Amino acid sequence: MKHTVKKIITSALALALTASLAACGTTPASSSANASGSAAASGGSIPIIGISQYGEHASLDNCRKGFLQGLTDAGLTEGTDYQIDYQNAGFDDSIATQIAQGFSAENVALMCAIATPSATACYAAAEDKNIPVIFTAITDPKAAGLTGNATGTSDKLPVEAQLDLIRKLQPNAKTIGIIYTTSEPNSVSAIAEYKEKAGDYGFTIDDVGVTAQSEVTQAADKLIADKVDCFSNLTDNNVVGVLASILEKTNEAAIPVYGSEVEQVKLGCAAAAGIDYYKLGIQTGQIAAQVLTGEKTCDDIPFETISEYGIYINSDTLNAMGITLPADVSQKAVEASKA
Repeated sequence: MKHTVKKIITSALALALTASLAACGTTPASSSANASGSAAASGGSIPIIGISQYGEHASLDNCRKGFLQGLTDAGLTEGTDYQIDYQNAGFDDSIATQIAQGFSAENVALMCAIATPSATACYAAAEDKNIPVIFTAITDPKAAGLTGNATGTSDKLPVEAQLDLIRKLQPNAKTIGIIYTTSEPNSVSAIAEYKEKAGDYGFTIDDVGVTAQSEVTQAADKLIADKVDCFSNLTDNNVVGVLASILEKTNEAAIPVYGSEVEQVKLGCAAAAGIDYYKLGIQTGQIAAQVLTGEKTCDDIPFETISEYGIYINSDTLNAMGITLPADVSQKAVEASKA
Protein backbone atom coordinates (compact mmCIF):
# COMPACT_ATOMS: atom_id res chain seq x y z
CA MET A 1 0.00 0.00 0.00
CA LYS A 2 1.62 3.20 -1.11
CA HIS A 3 0.78 6.67 0.12
CA THR A 4 2.55 9.79 -1.16
CA VAL A 5 2.71 12.70 1.21
CA LYS A 6 2.36 15.99 -0.69
CA LYS A 7 5.22 18.46 -0.51
CA ILE A 8 4.43 21.83 1.02
CA ILE A 9 6.96 24.64 0.67
CA THR A 10 5.96 28.17 1.50
CA SER A 11 7.01 31.01 -0.76
CA ALA A 12 8.48 32.76 2.27
CA LEU A 13 10.88 29.87 2.86
CA ALA A 14 11.90 29.84 -0.80
CA LEU A 15 12.59 33.58 -0.73
CA ALA A 16 14.54 33.23 2.49
CA LEU A 17 16.67 30.45 1.02
CA THR A 18 17.34 32.48 -2.11
CA ALA A 19 18.38 35.49 -0.05
CA SER A 20 20.58 33.34 2.14
CA LEU A 21 22.36 31.80 -0.82
CA ALA A 22 22.83 35.17 -2.45
CA ALA A 23 24.32 36.58 0.73
CA CYS A 24 26.56 33.65 1.59
CA GLY A 25 27.29 31.96 -1.73
CA THR A 26 27.83 28.67 0.12
CA THR A 27 26.81 26.70 3.16
CA PRO A 28 28.43 27.42 6.53
CA ALA A 29 30.00 23.96 6.75
CA SER A 30 32.07 24.59 3.64
CA SER A 31 33.41 28.09 4.27
CA SER A 32 36.83 27.09 5.63
CA ALA A 33 37.35 24.59 2.82
CA ASN A 34 36.47 27.23 0.26
CA ALA A 35 39.24 29.48 1.51
CA SER A 36 41.94 26.91 0.82
CA GLY A 37 40.25 25.68 -2.35
CA SER A 38 39.96 29.15 -3.84
CA ALA A 39 43.62 29.91 -3.10
CA ALA A 40 44.69 26.76 -4.92
CA ALA A 41 42.44 27.51 -7.86
CA SER A 42 43.71 31.08 -8.21
CA GLY A 43 47.39 30.28 -8.35
CA GLY A 44 48.32 26.95 -6.84
CA SER A 45 49.34 23.81 -8.71
CA ILE A 46 48.04 21.31 -6.16
CA PRO A 47 45.00 19.48 -7.57
CA ILE A 48 41.69 20.16 -5.85
CA ILE A 49 39.25 17.43 -4.86
CA GLY A 50 35.75 18.81 -4.54
CA ILE A 51 33.69 16.85 -2.00
CA SER A 52 29.94 17.30 -2.28
CA GLN A 53 28.06 15.75 0.65
CA TYR A 54 24.28 15.76 0.38
CA GLY A 55 23.74 16.44 4.08
CA GLU A 56 25.12 15.88 7.53
CA HIS A 57 24.28 12.69 9.35
CA ALA A 58 26.54 10.04 10.84
CA SER A 59 26.47 7.66 7.85
CA LEU A 60 27.49 10.28 5.28
CA ASP A 61 29.97 11.88 7.68
CA ASN A 62 31.63 8.49 8.08
CA CYS A 63 31.80 8.13 4.30
CA ARG A 64 33.66 11.44 4.06
CA LYS A 65 36.04 10.61 6.92
CA GLY A 66 36.71 7.19 5.41
CA PHE A 67 37.29 8.73 1.98
CA LEU A 68 40.01 10.98 3.38
CA GLN A 69 41.54 8.02 5.21
CA GLY A 70 41.50 6.05 1.97
CA LEU A 71 43.54 8.77 0.25
CA THR A 72 46.03 8.62 3.10
CA ASP A 73 46.19 4.83 2.98
CA ALA A 74 46.98 5.12 -0.73
CA GLY A 75 50.06 7.19 0.13
CA LEU A 76 48.70 10.66 -0.69
CA THR A 77 49.17 13.68 1.56
CA GLU A 78 46.76 16.60 1.85
CA GLY A 79 48.45 19.89 1.04
CA THR A 80 51.07 18.17 -1.10
CA ASP A 81 49.21 15.78 -3.39
CA TYR A 82 45.75 17.34 -3.18
CA GLN A 83 43.61 19.98 -1.50
CA ILE A 84 40.02 19.55 -0.35
CA ASP A 85 37.06 21.80 -1.11
CA TYR A 86 34.29 20.34 1.06
CA GLN A 87 30.70 21.48 0.50
CA ASN A 88 27.47 20.41 2.18
CA ALA A 89 24.06 20.66 0.48
CA GLY A 90 21.96 20.43 3.64
CA PHE A 91 19.67 17.85 1.98
CA ASP A 92 18.64 20.40 -0.66
CA ASP A 93 18.78 19.26 -4.31
CA SER A 94 19.09 22.80 -5.64
CA ILE A 95 22.09 23.50 -3.42
CA ALA A 96 23.65 20.18 -4.49
CA THR A 97 23.35 21.40 -8.09
CA GLN A 98 24.93 24.76 -7.24
CA ILE A 99 27.82 23.03 -5.46
CA ALA A 100 28.47 20.79 -8.46
CA GLN A 101 28.36 23.72 -10.86
CA GLY A 102 30.78 25.58 -8.60
CA PHE A 103 33.21 22.67 -8.71
CA SER A 104 32.97 22.64 -12.50
CA ALA A 105 33.67 26.39 -12.69
CA GLU A 106 36.57 25.91 -10.30
CA ASN A 107 37.99 23.20 -12.60
CA VAL A 108 38.59 20.79 -9.77
CA ALA A 109 40.70 17.76 -10.60
CA LEU A 110 38.14 15.32 -9.26
CA MET A 111 34.70 15.40 -7.66
CA CYS A 112 33.78 13.11 -4.78
CA ALA A 113 30.01 12.86 -4.43
CA ILE A 114 28.49 11.43 -1.27
CA ALA A 115 24.89 10.18 -1.74
CA THR A 116 22.81 9.89 -4.90
CA PRO A 117 21.48 13.48 -5.27
CA SER A 118 25.00 14.89 -4.97
CA ALA A 119 26.36 12.26 -7.34
CA THR A 120 23.84 12.94 -10.10
CA ALA A 121 24.40 16.70 -9.74
CA CYS A 122 28.19 16.32 -9.94
CA TYR A 123 27.92 13.96 -12.88
CA ALA A 124 25.82 16.45 -14.84
CA ALA A 125 28.14 19.37 -14.02
CA ALA A 126 31.34 17.43 -14.75
CA GLU A 127 30.34 15.82 -18.03
CA ASP A 128 31.18 18.72 -20.39
CA LYS A 129 34.61 19.20 -18.80
CA ASN A 130 35.39 15.51 -18.49
CA ILE A 131 36.06 15.84 -14.76
CA PRO A 132 36.07 12.40 -13.11
CA VAL A 133 33.39 11.77 -10.49
CA ILE A 134 34.01 9.29 -7.68
CA PHE A 135 30.79 8.47 -5.85
CA THR A 136 29.91 6.68 -2.64
CA ALA A 137 26.78 5.83 -0.65
CA ILE A 138 24.91 5.06 -3.88
CA THR A 139 22.66 2.01 -3.75
CA ASP A 140 22.10 1.62 -7.50
CA PRO A 141 24.62 3.55 -9.64
CA LYS A 142 23.20 2.16 -12.88
CA ALA A 143 19.66 3.28 -12.07
CA ALA A 144 21.09 6.71 -11.20
CA GLY A 145 22.70 6.92 -14.66
CA LEU A 146 26.26 7.11 -13.32
CA THR A 147 28.26 5.75 -16.24
CA GLY A 148 31.24 6.90 -18.31
CA ASN A 149 33.67 9.11 -16.41
CA ALA A 150 32.28 8.09 -13.02
CA THR A 151 32.91 5.21 -10.64
CA GLY A 152 32.96 4.52 -6.93
CA THR A 153 31.21 2.37 -4.36
CA SER A 154 27.67 1.13 -3.79
CA ASP A 155 26.06 0.76 -0.37
CA LYS A 156 23.45 -1.74 -1.57
CA LEU A 157 21.65 -3.07 1.46
CA PRO A 158 21.72 -6.74 2.52
CA VAL A 159 17.91 -6.88 2.31
CA GLU A 160 17.56 -10.63 2.81
CA ALA A 161 19.81 -10.54 5.86
CA GLN A 162 17.69 -7.72 7.30
CA LEU A 163 14.44 -9.60 6.69
CA ASP A 164 15.91 -12.71 8.27
CA LEU A 165 17.03 -10.70 11.31
CA ILE A 166 13.61 -9.11 11.77
CA ARG A 167 11.93 -12.52 11.51
CA LYS A 168 14.21 -13.97 14.18
CA LEU A 169 13.67 -11.03 16.55
CA GLN A 170 9.93 -10.73 15.92
CA PRO A 171 8.61 -14.21 15.07
CA ASN A 172 4.98 -13.06 14.97
CA ALA A 173 5.44 -9.86 12.97
CA LYS A 174 3.48 -9.50 9.73
CA THR A 175 3.93 -5.96 8.41
CA ILE A 176 7.08 -3.89 7.99
CA GLY A 177 6.71 -0.14 7.51
CA ILE A 178 9.20 1.71 5.31
CA ILE A 179 9.47 5.42 4.52
CA TYR A 180 11.34 6.39 1.37
CA THR A 181 11.98 9.37 -0.88
CA THR A 182 10.29 8.91 -4.24
CA SER A 183 12.96 10.88 -6.11
CA GLU A 184 15.95 8.93 -4.74
CA PRO A 185 16.83 6.07 -7.13
CA ASN A 186 18.59 4.21 -4.31
CA SER A 187 15.42 4.21 -2.22
CA VAL A 188 13.16 3.23 -5.11
CA SER A 189 15.50 0.34 -5.90
CA ALA A 190 15.60 -0.81 -2.27
CA ILE A 191 11.82 -0.66 -1.90
CA ALA A 192 11.42 -2.82 -4.99
CA GLU A 193 13.78 -5.43 -3.54
CA TYR A 194 12.01 -5.41 -0.17
CA LYS A 195 8.65 -6.00 -1.86
CA GLU A 196 10.09 -8.74 -4.02
CA LYS A 197 11.63 -10.67 -1.12
CA ALA A 198 9.42 -9.86 1.89
CA GLY A 199 6.95 -12.65 1.12
CA ASP A 200 9.71 -15.24 1.39
CA TYR A 201 10.00 -14.32 5.07
CA GLY A 202 6.28 -14.01 5.74
CA PHE A 203 6.10 -10.20 5.63
CA THR A 204 4.15 -7.59 3.74
CA ILE A 205 5.53 -4.09 3.16
CA ASP A 206 3.56 -0.94 4.01
CA ASP A 207 5.51 1.87 2.32
CA VAL A 208 4.99 5.61 2.41
CA GLY A 209 6.66 7.81 -0.21
CA VAL A 210 7.79 11.35 0.58
CA THR A 211 9.21 14.11 -1.56
CA ALA A 212 10.98 16.15 1.13
CA GLN A 213 12.47 15.73 4.59
CA SER A 214 9.70 17.88 6.07
CA GLU A 215 7.19 15.12 5.25
CA VAL A 216 8.99 12.25 6.96
CA THR A 217 7.54 12.52 10.47
CA GLN A 218 4.03 12.75 9.01
CA ALA A 219 4.78 9.55 7.09
CA ALA A 220 5.87 7.94 10.36
CA ASP A 221 2.55 8.92 11.92
CA LYS A 222 0.77 7.21 9.02
CA LEU A 223 2.63 3.94 9.50
CA ILE A 224 2.05 4.01 13.26
CA ALA A 225 -1.67 4.52 12.60
CA ASP A 226 -1.54 1.56 10.20
CA LYS A 227 -0.29 -0.52 13.16
CA VAL A 228 2.79 -1.89 11.43
CA ASP A 229 4.79 -4.34 13.53
CA CYS A 230 8.08 -2.56 12.94
CA PHE A 231 9.90 -0.05 10.73
CA SER A 232 12.92 -0.84 8.58
CA ASN A 233 15.16 1.99 7.48
CA LEU A 234 16.78 2.29 4.09
CA THR A 235 19.86 4.41 3.38
CA ASP A 236 17.43 7.21 2.54
CA ASN A 237 18.99 10.57 3.36
CA ASN A 238 15.77 12.44 4.06
CA VAL A 239 14.66 9.73 6.50
CA VAL A 240 18.00 9.21 8.22
CA GLY A 241 18.36 12.98 8.62
CA VAL A 242 15.37 13.05 11.01
CA LEU A 243 15.75 9.58 12.50
CA ALA A 244 15.78 10.93 16.05
CA SER A 245 12.30 12.40 15.53
CA ILE A 246 11.02 9.11 14.10
CA LEU A 247 12.41 7.16 17.04
CA GLU A 248 10.69 9.48 19.48
CA LYS A 249 7.34 8.60 17.90
CA THR A 250 7.98 4.87 17.48
CA ASN A 251 9.30 4.47 21.02
CA GLU A 252 6.12 6.01 22.35
CA ALA A 253 4.12 3.56 20.23
CA ALA A 254 6.37 0.64 21.25
CA ILE A 255 7.23 -0.14 17.63
CA PRO A 256 10.84 -1.21 16.98
CA VAL A 257 12.83 0.39 14.18
CA TYR A 258 15.55 -1.56 12.39
CA GLY A 259 18.43 0.46 10.97
CA SER A 260 20.49 -0.03 7.85
CA GLU A 261 23.90 0.58 9.44
CA VAL A 262 25.63 0.79 12.79
CA GLU A 263 25.24 4.54 13.42
CA GLN A 264 21.45 4.25 13.25
CA VAL A 265 21.56 1.51 15.89
CA LYS A 266 23.76 3.69 18.10
CA LEU A 267 21.09 6.38 17.80
CA GLY A 268 18.37 4.05 19.08
CA CYS A 269 17.28 1.58 16.42
CA ALA A 270 16.80 -1.93 17.79
CA ALA A 271 19.16 -3.74 15.44
CA ALA A 272 20.48 -3.87 11.88
CA ALA A 273 22.02 -6.14 9.32
CA GLY A 274 24.07 -3.26 8.03
CA ILE A 275 27.29 -1.97 6.58
CA ASP A 276 30.14 0.14 7.93
CA TYR A 277 30.19 3.47 6.09
CA TYR A 278 33.66 4.35 7.28
CA LYS A 279 35.02 1.24 5.56
CA LEU A 280 32.98 2.09 2.48
CA GLY A 281 34.57 5.54 2.46
CA ILE A 282 38.08 4.08 2.71
CA GLN A 283 37.35 1.87 -0.27
CA THR A 284 36.15 4.93 -2.19
CA GLY A 285 39.20 7.01 -1.29
CA GLN A 286 41.51 4.31 -2.58
CA ILE A 287 39.66 4.32 -5.90
CA ALA A 288 39.93 8.12 -6.06
CA ALA A 289 43.68 7.96 -5.46
CA GLN A 290 44.15 5.76 -8.50
CA VAL A 291 42.22 8.21 -10.68
CA LEU A 292 43.81 11.34 -9.22
CA THR A 293 47.34 10.09 -9.80
CA GLY A 294 46.57 8.93 -13.34
CA GLU A 295 47.23 5.30 -12.53
CA LYS A 296 43.78 4.42 -13.84
CA THR A 297 40.70 6.10 -15.32
CA CYS A 298 37.11 5.70 -14.22
CA ASP A 299 36.53 3.46 -17.24
CA ASP A 300 39.21 1.13 -15.91
CA ILE A 301 37.49 0.70 -12.53
CA PRO A 302 33.96 -0.78 -12.36
CA PHE A 303 32.02 0.47 -9.35
CA GLU A 304 32.40 -1.76 -6.30
CA THR A 305 29.67 -3.00 -3.98
CA ILE A 306 30.56 -3.62 -0.36
CA SER A 307 29.89 -7.27 0.38
CA GLU A 308 30.50 -7.51 4.11
CA TYR A 309 27.85 -6.61 6.65
CA GLY A 310 27.54 -6.90 10.40
CA ILE A 311 24.71 -7.64 12.83
CA TYR A 312 24.46 -4.68 15.19
CA ILE A 313 22.19 -4.46 18.22
CA ASN A 314 21.14 -1.90 20.79
CA SER A 315 20.44 -3.88 23.95
CA ASP A 316 18.71 -0.99 25.70
CA THR A 317 16.22 -0.63 22.85
CA LEU A 318 15.65 -4.38 22.58
CA ASN A 319 14.95 -4.59 26.31
CA ALA A 320 12.59 -1.62 26.18
CA MET A 321 10.68 -3.28 23.33
CA GLY A 322 10.55 -6.63 25.13
CA ILE A 323 12.53 -8.37 22.38
CA THR A 324 14.65 -11.35 23.37
CA LEU A 325 17.80 -11.95 21.37
CA PRO A 326 17.92 -15.54 20.03
CA ALA A 327 21.11 -17.47 20.73
CA ASP A 328 22.11 -17.78 17.07
CA VAL A 329 21.83 -14.00 16.62
CA SER A 330 23.57 -13.24 19.91
CA GLN A 331 26.64 -15.23 18.86
CA LYS A 332 27.40 -12.97 15.90
CA ALA A 333 25.83 -9.69 17.04
CA VAL A 334 27.91 -6.66 18.03
CA GLU A 335 26.68 -4.11 20.53
CA ALA A 336 26.50 -0.93 18.46
CA SER A 337 27.97 1.25 21.19
CA LYS A 338 31.13 -0.88 21.05
CA ALA A 339 31.39 -1.06 17.25
